[in-house]
This record gives sequence, C-alpha cells and structure tokens, in this order.
Amino acid sequence: MKSRNNRLFFIFIALTGSVIAVLGIVLGQLFPFYMESFFLKNDIPFTEQQIEQLKYQLAFILAILLVFSFLLIAYIANRLIKELLDPIEDIIHTARELIKGNYRARAYASGTATITELRKSINMLARNLQEIEKMRKVENERLKTLIENMGSAIMMIDREGTVSIANAQFLDEFQLSLNEVKGRNFLTLDLPKELELFIDHVFLTELPYRKQIEIERNNEKIYKQVYGAPVVGEHGRWLGIVIVMHDITELIRLEQIRKDFVANVSHELRTPITSIKGFSETLLDGAFEDEKMLLSFLEIIYQESYRLQMLIQDLLELSKIEQHGFMVQLAPTSLKDVLIRAVEVTSPKMDEKNMEFDVDIQRDVKVLGDENRLIQIFTNLIMNSITYSPNDTAITLRIKEDEKYGIVEVEDEGIGIEKSEIPRIFERFYRVDKARSRNSGGTGLGLAIVKHLVEAHRGKIEVESEVGKGTCMRVFIPLYKEN
Repeated sequence: MKSRNNRLFFIFIALTGSVIAVLGIVLGQLFPFYMESFFLKNDIPFTEQQIEQLKYQLAFILAILLVFSFLLIAYIANRLIKELLDPIEDIIHTARELIKGNYRARAYASGTATITELRKSINMLARNLQEIEKMRKVENERLKTLIENMGSAIMMIDREGTVSIANAQFLDEFQLSLNEVKGRNFLTLDLPKELELFIDHVFLTELPYRKQIEIERNNEKIYKQVYGAPVVGEHGRWLGIVIVMHDITELIRLEQIRKDFVANVSHELRTPITSIKGFSETLLDGAFEDEKMLLSFLEIIYQESYRLQMLIQDLLELSKIEQHGFMVQLAPTSLKDVLIRAVEVTSPKMDEKNMEFDVDIQRDVKVLGDENRLIQIFTNLIMNSITYSPNDTAITLRIKEDEKYGIVEVEDEGIGIEKSEIPRIFERFYRVDKARSRNSGGTGLGLAIVKHLVEAHRGKIEVESEVGKGTCMRVFIPLYKEN
C-alpha cells in the first residue's frame, strides 16, 4: 500500500515540477524583452550589464519561488493522498481478508462521507459473514453429533464411489478406522458381499432402495435392514448415495423365540392332553372293568394331569415375573440359610439317584435379596443338575464373595452343554437333552424363571460347561452393606 502511495506521490510531484519548470523557463525568456521595452518606452537609460544583473536576480527569485512552490505542492499532495487513498487501501485490505475467510477483519478508514459509508458497508458485511460462519459451524457440530450418536450405521459415498462420511457405528460394525475408510473406494474396504451388491444396485438405479440382508460373522448370523437413497444437490445435480443400516438381529431373534414359544407351548400342552384323552376314551370303551388296567391308566392320567398343572403354574409364574413393575422384597439374607433350605427341598430327588452334596462354605455371606425367591433360584438350579447328572455323582455347592456380589456356585458332573448352546439355555422350553428333561417331568421353564429372578435382584448369572464333564452355574447377588 505504501509503495503504491509513493508511486502516486512521485508521479504527481514530477508532473507539478514539470509544469512549474516550463512556466519558469517561459518567464525567464520573456522577462528580458519586457524590461527592455519598458526602459525604452520610458526613456530610462540602461546598460547590458544592468540587464544581465536583472536576469541573475530574476533567476534567483524564480529558483526560490520554484523550490517553495515545489515543497508546498509536495505537502499538499501528501495530505491529499493520505486523506483519499489510504482509507481506500485500508478498505481494500479488509475486503481481501474477508475473501480469505477471515471474517473478524474490520476496516478503520476515516475520511469523506463516501469513504465512511463504504467502511460501514464493509464492516456490516464482515459481521454478517461472521454470524453466518458461526451458524454454519453450529449446524455442522449438530449434524456431526447427530450422525455420530445415531444407533444406526451411516455411510455416504460420492458419485465416484469414494467414501466421504462414515460414522462411528459403521466403523465399529466392520472393525475399520476413519483413516482406512475416508477417501477410499467402497469396493476396497472388504465389506460383506451382500452390502456391496446393495450399494451397486442403488448406484445403477439412482432410486431409493430398502432390503433386509444377512451377514455371517464369526459363525454367527447378523441381520441388517439397509436403506439406500441418492443424494441430490442444487439444480438436480447427483452427488452420490447415502446408506443407512439398522441392526435387527435382536428383533429377528425375539421373533424366532416367540414362534418357538408358541410352538413349544402347543407341543407341551398337547402331549399330556392327548394322553389324558386317549386313556380316558380307552376306559370309557370298557377298559375300566379290568381293575389292574384301570389303576394303571388312572395313574398315567394323574401323572399327566400333574405335569399339565406344573406347566401352567410355571407359565403363570414366568408371566408374573416378566410383568412390568415386578419387584422382589429385598432384605438382608444369609446365603448359607438359603442353600440349606434348597438342599432340604431337593434331597429326596438326590436320594433317588444315590447322589450327594459336596459343600464348600468357608463362611456365610449376607446379600440383599428376597429369601423365598433365592430359595426358588437355587432349588431350580440344583434340580437341573440332578436331572442332567448320572447316578452316584456329586453336586458341589460353594459360597464366595467379591467387592460387589455374593457368589453361589452350583457345579455338577453331568452331561455338560455345548458352547454353541450356552447362550440359549435360558430361553423358554429350550432343552439341551429333550428326551431326558421331558422324562424327568421338567417343563423347560426353570432356567428362564431363574434368569428373570436373578435380574430382578440386580444380579447376574454365568455358565461354564464342558461336554461329558459337567456344568457350573455361577449366580451373583449384590452384597448387603449396612451403610
């Protein structure tokens, strides 16, 4: 800015000096002729020496006048440049900063009304741009927060097939990092083949598309509801596509459990009802006349009726436990007393198979629980161990504790459970060995009830098992603390 002002200043001074020099030369040439005609007209005697002297004096005076005029003009020119050009340069500099994106820049020029008005307009523009930038940043942060905290996986792909946006849910889903994804073609990310085909379909049709896909990962099936749509900008310009994936694995699993439950309930109810109906018809057809057959059939009808009654009781109990708002009556409870009561209830069944208890209780532990419900939990677990264990074996009962929980372990020497089946043993009617559990009179609801009761105590249950060696059920109940 200063160099430009200096150039303007020197050009102005040069032009002004040239004009003054020309005027001085003209005056220097005309002045002797004027003086000579003046002396002749007034009959004033003069000599050439006097004329030369007058010329020198005139040249000296003209030189002084020229220097003074030059300095005066230089001062005036400098003031004019500062008052007129410097404010404009300041405004131009502010405008350039705004172009660069520095919306905090402001013009401080002063001068004429026009310059002041221009300065106000530039500053108002800067303030408006700064407000727009703030709003844009806030909107970007909101959008980023929304995308990152959505429960669904989101990926945006531009028209060249390059990934431009991928949220944390998507990265976690496919075990990728942002550096591995952003700026790369989606075909190089080693995505599941089903997803790649879905993306290709959206690219080819350029229309919204929805589909349920099945992905296999670590020998486990995962179900995704995938939605794809084109992204269209201004003037209908096609920018790419956006992919949204909802995990519906749990919904599919629950739907399957519901179907299995309906099928299992129907089957479990049908078996005793069919038996009761069949034997009753046989008796009505005349079999009651044979006393031995009559007693045998009545015994079977009684057993099936009892089994039906137990099934209905367990269903009602499970329904009650699963109701919203179900609570257990929490109070300080001795785990040792609870296990003693559970052992007393299950001892007759143990004696039938010539089994024994191996108790490992170093000291009693007090927990915050419902005594009756805890007895129900451990009675069910011990009965399960008895059912799935061969004769002449032992069931080990242990009481432990850690910083948060009182721990009870029920370990048997039974048939064990396959690792793939462990996640399903708490489902209703799920049976590891269907023939054995059904012959034992079990309803298939015991472990489902146990799980719900443990969760009602804000505890947890873990299972360790090895096929052919046995199973260990580990129940965690929160400790009772006096404070």
